[in-house]
Order: sequence, then structure tokens, then C-alpha cells
Amino acid sequence: MALIPRPSLEPRIPSLVPSQALFQTYPSGHDRRVDVMTSRVSSSTSSAPPRPSLSHRRFSRRQSTVSSIEHGDDLPPITPQDQAITEEIAEIKRYEDFTTIDWVQDAAQEQLRRSARRRESKFFARDGALGWRRKIWEAYDAAQAWVVITLVGIVIGLNAAALNIITEWLSDVKLGYCTTAWYLNEGFCCYGAEQGCVEWKRWTSFTVANYFIYAIFAVLLAFVSAFLVKAYAPYAAGSGISEIKCIIAGFIMKGFLGFWTFLIKSICLPLAIASGLSVGKEGPSVHYAVCVGNVISRFFSKYRDSASKTREILTATAGAGVAVAFGSPIGGVLFSLEEMATHFPLKTLWRSYFCALVATAVLSAINPFRTGQLVMFSVKYDRDWHFFEVVFYIILGIFGGLYGAFVIKYNLMAQSFRKKYLSNFAIPEAVVLAGATALLCYPNMFLRIDMTEMMEKLFRECEADYDYDGLCEPKNRWSLVASLLVATILRVFLVIISYGCKVPAGIFVPSMAIGASFGRMLGIIVQWLYETFPDSQFFASCQPDVPCITPGTYAFLGAGAALSGIMHLTISVTVIMFELTGALTYILPTMIVVGVTKAVGDRFSSAGIADRMIWFNGFPFLDNKEEHSFGVPVSRVMTNMVSLLPASGMEIKAIQKLLSDTSYSGFPVVEDRESKVLLGYIGRTELQYAIDRAKKQGNLSSDAKCTFVTSSEDEEDTGAPLSPAVTFDAMAIQNADFSSFVDRTPITVHPRLPLETAMELFKKMGPRVILVDHHGRLEGLVTIKDCLKFQFKAEAQEHAAAALRDESIAHNERFIDVLRRIGDAIADKINNLSRGRLKLSPRMARGGAGRWSRVAGEDDHGDDYTNDYHNEAEILDGTEDITEHGVEMDHR
Repeated sequence: MALIPRPSLEPRIPSLVPSQALFQTYPSGHDRRVDVMTSRVSSSTSSAPPRPSLSHRRFSRRQSTVSSIEHGDDLPPITPQDQAITEEIAEIKRYEDFTTIDWVQDAAQEQLRRSARRRESKFFARDGALGWRRKIWEAYDAAQAWVVITLVGIVIGLNAAALNIITEWLSDVKLGYCTTAWYLNEGFCCYGAEQGCVEWKRWTSFTVANYFIYAIFAVLLAFVSAFLVKAYAPYAAGSGISEIKCIIAGFIMKGFLGFWTFLIKSICLPLAIASGLSVGKEGPSVHYAVCVGNVISRFFSKYRDSASKTREILTATAGAGVAVAFGSPIGGVLFSLEEMATHFPLKTLWRSYFCALVATAVLSAINPFRTGQLVMFSVKYDRDWHFFEVVFYIILGIFGGLYGAFVIKYNLMAQSFRKKYLSNFAIPEAVVLAGATALLCYPNMFLRIDMTEMMEKLFRECEADYDYDGLCEPKNRWSLVASLLVATILRVFLVIISYGCKVPAGIFVPSMAIGASFGRMLGIIVQWLYETFPDSQFFASCQPDVPCITPGTYAFLGAGAALSGIMHLTISVTVIMFELTGALTYILPTMIVVGVTKAVGDRFSSAGIADRMIWFNGFPFLDNKEEHSFGVPVSRVMTNMVSLLPASGMEIKAIQKLLSDTSYSGFPVVEDRESKVLLGYIGRTELQYAIDRAKKQGNLSSDAKCTFVTSSEDEEDTGAPLSPAVTFDAMAIQNADFSSFVDRTPITVHPRLPLETAMELFKKMGPRVILVDHHGRLEGLVTIKDCLKFQFKAEAQEHAAAALRDESIAHNERFIDVLRRIGDAIADKINNLSRGRLKLSPRMARGGAGRWSRVAGEDDHGDDYTNDYHNEAEILDGTEDITEHGVEMDHR
């Protein structure tokens, strides 16, 4: 690998800052160069020395590329005009939609801005780097980050409290109303009531009428939510976690984190949840929290001008969104680290912690549930667990892994169907889903209520006077098991078809509700086993006067298993579940359940639903959690047919035609098209900006020649101008120097570099493009999309080969089965004719077929086929059935 160092740590960026000699004119009949910006005139000699050979020029150019860095030479100081031009280009790039950020270039720009700010603050630098003035300036610069984080945390906490209150009222209004104050939900209306609640009334006394009123409310709420999303902020639909991961990694999506998206998401989220759709608020909470961070940080120039600084704020606020959704500040920070961030330095960790702290403190101060709890389903356990329950904890972990794999696979199929057939019917789809969900869920007492309220009831212990519709009554045990089983199956189906519809929709809470219903069902069964066989040795560790089995803990652990299975998270889920209970005794059971879930889920796929949605939508994202071993060089992946720009001689009209005919993000600059000696790289934005600026500052001829690379050696060799003025008047600009916009030190690699190493460069350094050269000659270039295309192709070939291998194994098994049947028939004949002198060996193979041996003779043991599992087919990752519905990278 040949990594040419970039001058990103120097105080000046040659690739982004124009030099003082930008435009040069050649008056007709004169062999001289006129610098328009500095009015310098240089005459050329009539006779020029012979031009050096290609190899000599190639070596000298490559040597001059790094000479200043190797010897520590200082680059010329940048001028305010150059700084303004750099900021103009950065501002243009900020509004380019569906492009990626070059983090290497952004780091260089940030270093440039930092140097400019220090030069502007001469008062603070008067005492040197260690003076008190400099320390005050650095403290002020650092304090901006904490000011932004504090403001963002306060707004997130206020918004979360308001949404909790509104959601609870809308969810309860479908069932009834408060006679004392219509704006109170059932909890506040009956606050303090011990024996029933006469203030809360059902809409009617007829069950059938209440049934249809419930469905009408659900349909209306879903309609309003889908209509507002489609009309005002289409990006407010869905969860948003997948897109935010890509944005934090450097993908630009205009409007996704804007103010209107935040506003519509905050308004429509309670409507969508209250409609009864099997969607949650945790994913959208992350989205609106990141929107708040993006909007507020834009008021500060430090974050408005720097993509890397904005990335720190977005990463920190993502953790705050999870913190207010679960009431788990530490879990939110770990979620941001484990799931969201691709770059997580220590200062980002501190800011994420502080933002989550402020947000949860504000939410706790408002106390939206009037219980002192940050979330409704927070619970406390005072009973211990027993080691024999580990068996059932493993069952919960297996369920979580299978649930995640099943839902991910079939939800992607539903998404493909939705994208193909229902993309133009977003509002009717949401309305139909809400109506069908209401009609199906109302008869079930666990599906009728809000999912967070359901988890609160299922997590609770059966003690004191607590009871919910006979949940703690032993006589209702089997009817409850049947009801919980129906609730689990039906909720799984509704999550598959509902997640992805065009309303704010998360999948955290629905998954936890499914795990809670399954876990409570398992806990009731285990409790029945203990009561039926109290003297069994299996339950010997139970104390006689203390309840041995707590079904609520099984619901709690089942919720953690389902959440871990759908998102493929481990540490953050464990901490979140711990902060929900505050019980140290259940840390180990939670770790066991989550560990088993992770092992089972990885058997099918190593990616959670957020990562699979990134793949489905075709976003250019390289996941840090994936490890690949392709065994191919980067030359197998790179693009060979590259549009090149020669160092000099190309006309303006040719460049404009190239820009209009292509959509490439940049173009390599070579010495000439034949030799392809790599000299640099110029971005599309920089090139278009240079042309537009040239047109504004002078009469730029369409036949003007462009120079992308200049050197003193070439100026001495060239004795005549590249092109005289032939079309316009004598003062028309006939030679434009764009060399100052060219990146002379792009990241380059050798063609034989392993592809895995190139992907690591994209992940850790974040360049937009990597050029491939061999001894200075350009061979091609590679981007993130090139790597993803090859990855998808390799995975598809691997799946096809596995399917073919399974098919061949199945054919062989059928053939062997036929032979075994024939052997059995022959064996029966021989046994009858020998009258028992021959019989089956004691080491009998499965299926009745085995080896024959004489009773008195030595057995020919040979190979032991009793442990040969021919029928065990390889388990695929769960995506092979939807590959035909997916969208190829070229068309996404």
C-alpha cells in the first residue's frame, strides 16, 4: 500500500484554496503571461531547453509531492480571501443531497478554521500558548460544546415529557373519558382512588358499541398521523435509526434532521402509538433527539461549519433519545457507542453522558407519570432467583434469537412488497392497518391496552392487592396462558406488517411487548410445575414459606431477549434492563438471556434490523461490526473506466460537457491521457465552483485552456502559450489556472492491496474515494459503493453455492435411502434363510439400516456411522428468499 501523506495537519490546504494567480490572459500577438489578480508579468524566452524524459518528470513530481512535508517546510499563510473561498465551497457541499462527506478533507478544513480563529483572536494570544489570555480563549471555545449539549438535553427532556403525557391521554381516550376533566387520562383521573374509579367512564354501556368506537378512534388517529407525515415531512416516517447511522458515518440527507422533521415527528408519534399500531416510540425518540441536536447546533458557527463537530453532537444526542425513552441514561450512552457511532472518541463519550444526564434530569423533574418513574413499565424486584431457573432463562434466550431472525426476514419481505405495490398508498395503508389492528386486538385484554401499559402489568409481581383481570388468580391460569399465547403470535404478525408503514414507527417496544407476553406465559407454566411437583428434587432450593417462582421476572427477561434479538445488541440491552429494575440480583440472568439470544441470532445473521434496513435501502455504509475475508486485491473491485482530466490543455467547454454528462463526485488529474501519471484529484464541487467563479470575474472564453497542475519546471519548458485568443477580443481569458483547487496528495493504494485493508481505510479514515496507482500510473479508483457491490455479489454467490450444495446433499440422501431400503429387504431374506445365524449388529445405524456381522465372528467396525448427520442442512442467514425482491446497488 502506498499512502501519500496529505497536508491536512498543515495550516493551509492547497487543494481547496486558490492561489494568487488564478486566471491568466494571453493578449493576441504577445508571448507573455499576465496575472490578473496580482498584475505580475513574466516574459518567456524565445528558445526552450529540451523537455526531460517521462520517467524523470514522473520521479521529480512524486518527489516534490512530499518534499515540503518531509523537510517540515511551512506552507504560505492563508489569506482572508482564500479562507472565504474555502468556506464558500464547504457551504455548497453542505447542501449536496445523497452524497458522502470526505472526513479526511473535513479534518483539514477544521484545522484551517482553528488556525484562522487563533489569528483573529490576537488579544488572547498576546501572552503566548501558555498565557492566561490563551487559556480564557480555549475555555470559551470548549464551553460552546457544553452549552450546546445542555440546551439540547433540556429540549429533549421537555419534548419527551410532553409526548408521554399526550400519548397516555390519546391511548386512554379510545376506551373512555374522565368526567371531572376531559383532558386527564385514566391514571390521572383515578389518581389516589383505592376502590374502583367512578370518575372514569366508558363511552357506552354496550360492549359492541365500545368495540366500534375503539376502532373509529384508531382509524382517525392513524389517518391524521399518515396525512401530516406525507404532506409536510416524509422523512418523519419510520424509525430513523438506519438513516441516522448513515448520516453519522458521513452520508448527507437534506431535511432528514431538519426542524420540520422534528416538529412533525413529535406531533405524529403520539398519534401513531395511540392508534394501536404495533409500533413503538423508542426509535423515533432517537430521531427527534438527533433532530434537536442538529437544529440547535446550527446556531453556532463552530458546528455549522464543521461536519466532524456536528457528528459529535449527533452521536451524543442519539444516546439521549434512548435515555429518555427507557429512563436509562447509562444504557443510552452505551447504545450510542454500540449501535450508532462509527467514530467515538473520549470527548464524545463525555458529551453523550452529559446530554443523557440533562435530558433524564429534566424528564424526572417534570415527572409525567406522577409516580417518580421515568417510564411507565419501570419495576422493582425484591425476590431472588434460583439456579434451576437457568434452564428456563436459556429457553427465553432461544426464543429471543429465533424471534429476531424470523421478524427480520419476513419484515424485509413485507418492506419489499410495500415498496413495490403500496408506495403510492401510504395513507390508506396506515388506515387499513390501524383498523385491522383494532378489530383484532380489542377482544384480547393484553392487546387492547397500550403496549407500555401491558408491559407494566406483566412485569409486576403478584403481591398485596395487585391484580389485573385475574392475572394473579390460579384458577385463571390456563386461560391466561392461552390469551398470552394468542397475544404473542398475533403481535408478531402485526409487527411484521406494521413496521415500515409511513408513520413514525419504532420496533423496540413492540419487540419488548412480545417478549414480555411470551416470558409471562413461560413463568406461569413454571409456577404451575412447581405447585404440581413441590417435592421434586429439581425445586429443592425453594424455601417453603416464600414464593419460589416470580412470573413477572420471566416477562422482564423475555422483553430483554426480544429486544436483543431484533437489534443484535448485548451490553446496552443488559444495562437498560438493569436500570429499569434497579435490581443487581438480576444482572446475571439478564446476561445469560442476552448471551444466548446473541448466539442464536448470530447463527442466522450477524446484523440487526437497523443494519438490514440500511442494506435494503442501498445506503453506502460499511459496518464496523462485520468482518470479511474476500481474498481478492483491490484491483478486482476498482473502476477501470475513469474520466480523467489532463494537467493542461483541456478546454472549458469540454469540462462543462463532462460535468453535464456524468455524475461523478470527482476526477483524477493526470499528466496526459496516454501516460496516466497521477498528479492529483479534484472534486466535482470544486471544479464547478472554479468555473463559475472564473465566469464571474472575467470574460472566460469557452475555448479557454485549463491548467490543473503547474510547476516551475513546466513553465521553463513551455516556450509558448497553450492557446492564443482566436474567438473573443484581445483581453478574453484564454488560460484559467485551477491548480489551487486540485488535491495534490490524494490517498492512493497499490493494485495488489487486499480489499479488506481498503475497506478498513474507508471505515477508519473516511475518504470519499481511494485512487489506485502502480508506480505513479493511475490504474483506477475505488469507492464505498464499489466495495458494497462486490460484497453483495460475493454473498449472493456464497448463498447460491450453499443452496446448490444442499440440493446435491438431498439428492445423495435420497439415493442412499433407496439403497438402505434394498439392503433391509435383502437382510430380511438372509436372516430368514440363515435361521438366526446372521443378525443385525448391536451398533445399529439409524433408520433400521446397519452393518451385518456374524455372531461368532469379529465385527468389522470400520467407520462409526451412528454420529454421521447427513441430513443436517446448513442454516442460511435468512435473506435468501428476498434477494429477488431487493434492489441492486446500481439502481438504488
